[in-house]
Amino acid sequence: MLDLCGAKIIPMNAPTHPVVLRHPANRAGRDFVVGDIHGCVDSLRYLLQEIGFDGARDRLFSVGDLVDRGTDSLAAIDLIDKPWFFPVLGNHEDALIAVASGRMRRQAWYGIGGAWAETLADDQLAALAARLSVLPLVRIVGDGAERFNVLHAEFFGTDADLEVAEFAPETRNTLLWGRGLALGSADPARQQGLSLTYCGHTPTKNVKNIGSQVFIDTGAFSSDGRLTIVEAGTDRRWSVKERWAASEGARELTLP
Repeated sequence: MLDLCGAKIIPMNAPTHPVVLRHPANRAGRDFVVGDIHGCVDSLRYLLQEIGFDGARDRLFSVGDLVDRGTDSLAAIDLIDKPWFFPVLGNHEDALIAVASGRMRRQAWYGIGGAWAETLADDQLAALAARLSVLPLVRIVGDGAERFNVLHAEFFGTDADLEVAEFAPETRNTLLWGRGLALGSADPARQQGLSLTYCGHTPTKNVKNIGSQVFIDTGAFSSDGRLTIVEAGTDRRWSVKERWAASEGARELTLP
């Protein structure tokens, strides 16, 4: 079964919650992956212009964490309606959904960056959660040597393990919250048999390759951080600070 974007849906845990989505290789244009946006949509506008992004041919995959901490979480959520934008679920989206469903207290979420939603009524938050709840945990793009995976935090296992798409709670937690590889407390050998995999979640000063996994969250929301976009399967990357993008008039740029 294919979705409207041509992605093959493989096993689900719930009817409206695809766990893994599969996408064909992009033969018409380029594929890019962006780090944790965290509401920094001005930075994204700037970078898309910088790379000459063509919304008719190119695709932008996102490692999640669209919301919280930055200046415009609502605009970041609206990105999911763009036909060229393909995000996975991040832990901050998962937290928003948990608050809307009563599984997490608002104050706990505010403490990790959700205070932007303090004025939203419960029904407004529920509407946002409904939009975000359909995001997958993993996206798989292409096959063979050109394949790459996109997920939020980290994964231990092979491509075949990722494709099973029936994750135990502890594995799901690792996909959304794990920091072992990025912080040096996990064995990189545990990812043998895994294709090139783009991750975010743990802010690093620069893009960081650890085995098969490439960490591209460079702290877009922080004063000394940047939003980073990489071209999939290459060493090409672009970064910008939010305040620089704003000073260059990024708010006036039109998204594809």
